[in-house]
Amino acid sequence: MTAQRSAPVVLTGADAFALREALGEWTIGAITEVVGDRAARALDREQIVPARMAARAAGTERVALLTRLFTLGDTLSRAEIENALTGGFGVDDAERAGLLVCAGASGDDPVRALVDLRPYATDVGGDPRHWWIASDRGEAVTSHELLDDHVLGVGGASLTLASATMRGPVGRVLDLGTGCGIQALHAAGHATSVVATDTSTRALAFAAFNVALNREALGAGDAGRNGASRGAQAAGEISLREGSLLEPVTGEAFDLVVSNPPFVITPEGTPSFEYRDAGFAGDGVVSALVSGVGSVLAPGGVAQMLGNWEIRAGEKWSDRIDSWLEAAARAGHGVDAWVVQRDALDAAEYAETWLRDAGVTPERGRDRHDEAYEAYLADFDRRGIEAIGFGIITLRRPATDRPGWRRFEELEGAMQEPIGPHLAAALEARDWLDSRDDAELLTGHFTVAGDVTTESYGRPTQADPEHILLRQGGGFGRAVRADTALAGFVSACDGELTAGQIGHALAALLGVPAETILAGLAPAIRELVLDGFLLRTS
Repeated sequence: MTAQRSAPVVLTGADAFALREALGEWTIGAITEVVGDRAARALDREQIVPARMAARAAGTERVALLTRLFTLGDTLSRAEIENALTGGFGVDDAERAGLLVCAGASGDDPVRALVDLRPYATDVGGDPRHWWIASDRGEAVTSHELLDDHVLGVGGASLTLASATMRGPVGRVLDLGTGCGIQALHAAGHATSVVATDTSTRALAFAAFNVALNREALGAGDAGRNGASRGAQAAGEISLREGSLLEPVTGEAFDLVVSNPPFVITPEGTPSFEYRDAGFAGDGVVSALVSGVGSVLAPGGVAQMLGNWEIRAGEKWSDRIDSWLEAAARAGHGVDAWVVQRDALDAAEYAETWLRDAGVTPERGRDRHDEAYEAYLADFDRRGIEAIGFGIITLRRPATDRPGWRRFEELEGAMQEPIGPHLAAALEARDWLDSRDDAELLTGHFTVAGDVTTESYGRPTQADPEHILLRQGGGFGRAVRADTALAGFVSACDGELTAGQIGHALAALLGVPAETILAGLAPAIRELVLDGFLLRTS
């Protein structure tokens, strides 16, 4: 593969303030106003042609020029960029920071970006924030295969993890495998302190740059030196450390761990990149994290990560993850586990996905593409892998000395964005349910969540429906099949009567012994409360 490149970007405190001023109102909303909704939606799909056409048509409009240079890969003149940058941060400053390269000092001399820089919108504590995120330029802009030390920007996986992360106030957060630093920036909005780690010096340089550039939006001052080195290097409330997996934080404890690790399974003979391959065989990096992350979680602490796992012939998809959790328990740091498989690809689909992600396509070299494709298939066939799962893993170290619980689900439909609040509510509901037996549960009062609807299906000639579904509009968009008794129970949950009182009324109405109704209601209530269909009022 290619040789390692030097650290790409450097931003001092003074330059960070000036660059923020220079970028000014260059936001996602401003770009959409210039290029239009169609082009903005195409950019979200990593398609740049519509936005490039619209931005070029906008002429010397500064938002269009900044977008063309830093996001769309156009070469512009020095004079155009001097006009687009404001606030005392000019072309020479941007060149010194490693953002661009200029052919000379004349206004007609060409300027091109060395990195991808683009706006990012989020909220911190409910307040909207506008950031700018720098990373390496992607294949859509360069039209070349990625380099081996490529630093990824904000992609689909990082957005999924940001959506899944629970944002309640916490003390210490660990962002393991920080990349460009996007998860660390998010965490800084609800944490006392953040430690962000990576094996890549280049990635840590980007992360330090992004922390410095967005420090004002994080509520921190401009003091402090930014960089990435062995050991801690403070950047406001975010400390950057170089090292593999949990090694840089051995012996420490965190209230929240987030990780979008380099989980892509990379057989020998296939493209390897720092951002997606940690050098472990198969799904070893996810195995190491699931089995080991409990050792750095404080009591009650939560780890949330994305991952791939191998699904082998004759096994359930959850068997492999279950074995990792058993290893954690044997090592003395067992955890509660909730694993949601969002997708599963066979070997061919997996190979096609990650070759395309790397820019290894038949059009750029049939022989190289086919050799890598064959390497994927040969490795998976040799090891008996039928499919590769992808999903969201939520782990929690119990606050008390008790065995961990495990929940494995396949949920591939649309989900609430962000999904983090739903995950947090489910964990809280689980604790509440675990502290009550069935008799106590039936003394509780419940209401139906506002996103729940009822659907019934049946033949027109039948008085009663053949099928009744309780459907959730938020969360994971679950649908629960209900019988007449359960549907009647849910329809009566308005917070006035206890669950037991509603159950007795249903028993009388249906002519069924109360004990029978109540015995069936208790486990059903548990599931409905856990998944957010029913909300407890007492």
